Amino acid sequence: MNATILIADDDPVQRRLLEAMIRRFGYGVETVESGEAALERLQSQAGPAISLLVLDLVMPDLDGMGVLSRMRQRGLSVPVIVQTAHGSIEAVVSAMRAGSMDFVVKPVGAERMLVSIKNALRSDALEDELRRIKRSAAGALGFKDLRTRSNEMERIVRLGERAAKSNIPVLIEGESGVGKEVVARAIQGASDRRGRPFVTVNCGALPPHLVESILFGHEKGAFTGANEKHIGKFQEASGGTLFLDEVGELPLEAQVKLLRALQEGEVDPVGARRPVKVDIRLISATNQNLIERVKAGLFREDLYYRLNVFPICVPPLRARRDDIPDLALRFVARFAAEEGKRLRGLAAETSALLCAYDWPGNVRQLENAVFRAVVLAEGDELTVAEFPQIAAQVDGFGVRVPPAPASFALSAPTSREIVRVEVRDPNVMRLIDDHGAVRTLVSAEAELIRFALSHYRGQMSEVARRLGIGRSTLYRKMKDYGLEDAPAGAVA
Repeated sequence: MNATILIADDDPVQRRLLEAMIRRFGYGVETVESGEAALERLQSQAGPAISLLVLDLVMPDLDGMGVLSRMRQRGLSVPVIVQTAHGSIEAVVSAMRAGSMDFVVKPVGAERMLVSIKNALRSDALEDELRRIKRSAAGALGFKDLRTRSNEMERIVRLGERAAKSNIPVLIEGESGVGKEVVARAIQGASDRRGRPFVTVNCGALPPHLVESILFGHEKGAFTGANEKHIGKFQEASGGTLFLDEVGELPLEAQVKLLRALQEGEVDPVGARRPVKVDIRLISATNQNLIERVKAGLFREDLYYRLNVFPICVPPLRARRDDIPDLALRFVARFAAEEGKRLRGLAAETSALLCAYDWPGNVRQLENAVFRAVVLAEGDELTVAEFPQIAAQVDGFGVRVPPAPASFALSAPTSREIVRVEVRDPNVMRLIDDHGAVRTLVSAEAELIRFALSHYRGQMSEVARRLGIGRSTLYRKMKDYGLEDAPAGAVA
C-alpha cells in the first residue's frame, strides 16, 4: 500500500476534486471537512497511518493555522501542504513558520500537486531516517521510531513494548534480514536501560578457540598471546543490554558457560581467580529452528528454555508488504543524500513492482536493491528500469525483447525489423482493444472488477467500498460478467 494522504477542506467540491486527483497518483486518500476532524484523525490509531496532510487554510471553527499550532503543541510530526484560494505572501510566510512544508494556491494543477506531495514525503522520509540513526546510536531507539502499516508488525510492536517493561530474557526469531537487531534496540530504547550500553555479539562469527575469551574476557598471561587484560562482552554490556545474534551457532562448550553466567549473574574471565558480577539484559536472536537443533543435539535444552522465555517472531517482508513503500522511500531518501542525488522518490509502477516481489533477503535485500537503484538513477525518481533483476522475476514487469532482427542473420534480409522493449505497468488499464477500437464500457468494467478482486484478495466489503458501489451491486455485476468464483481465501 502506498502512503495515505488526508485532505482537510470544508468545501465538498474541492475535496472531491483533490481526492480524485491524488488517487490518480496512486496514493490512498481520506477526507475530513474540518480542522478538529483532521486533528482527531491524525491522532487516531484506527485505519492506516497518515503520511501527509493537505490542509485548507480557511475553514470555519478551527482554521488551518490553528491546526498547525495544535499539531506542534501535540507533537504531531506529519508533513503538511497548505492550500488556499488567497496566495498572499503573508499567508505563505505564516504557514511555513507554523510548520507547513509547502504551499499551493487553488485550483492547483495536477503536476504541481504531484511534485509537492513527492517532495514532502521525501523530506519527511529523510528526516525520519536521520532521527532513527541518531536515536539508535544514542541507545534511545524506541517503538515509535518503527513506523509500520502492517498488522503483523503492529503485533510485534505491542509484544516488544510489554517485554521492555521488565528484565525478562527475549528470544527474537525470524529469517535473515528481517530486522531482528532493530527490534532488540527498540526494546532497550523503550526500557529503563535506555541510553546504556547495547553490545552486539554475532555468535556465528566467533572463532571457536576464542569464544570464551570474547564473551567473558581474560587476564593478562592467561594463555599464549594474552599480553594484556581483556574485558569480555558481558562486562562491556553490564548495566545495559547484551544482544546475542545467531545464538544457535554457539559451540556446545560455550553454551555450558553461557548458561551458568545467566543463572548466576556472573562470569569467569579466563585466568581470573574469582568470578565477576554483571548486570545485563539479555536479548537473543536466531534465524534457525532452535527446537530442531535441540533434538539434533546441537543446542542445549536447558539453555534453550533459559533463552526462550519471551519469544518474538518477526515476520518476513513478504508477509508485511504494506511496509515496503515506506521502507523503500526511507532508503531512497538516505542513499540519495549520501550520493548527492536529487530524487523525489519512487514512480507508481516501481512501488507496485517492489510490493509484488517476495524479497527472500527481506529488508536487507530491499535496502541493497534501493542503494543500487539510486546509484544507477539518472532521472528525478526511481523507475522499473533501475530494478532489472527484480523486474525479471515478477510477472508483468519483465523486459521482453523479441528475437534478433533478420538483419543480423547470415543472409541479408530485404527489410529491417524494429526491436521493441515493453515494460508493462499492471496498474494501467488499456483503453484500446487489440483491433485498435475503443473498448466497451462493459469490458472495461469487468476488467476493473476482476483486478479489484485480485488486488484486495477477495475481501468483498473492501472491494465494494473501493469501487464505490454496494455489495449487492458488486455481486450482481460479478454474476453478469461471469466472475462469481471469488479468489481463493475470500472473506465476506
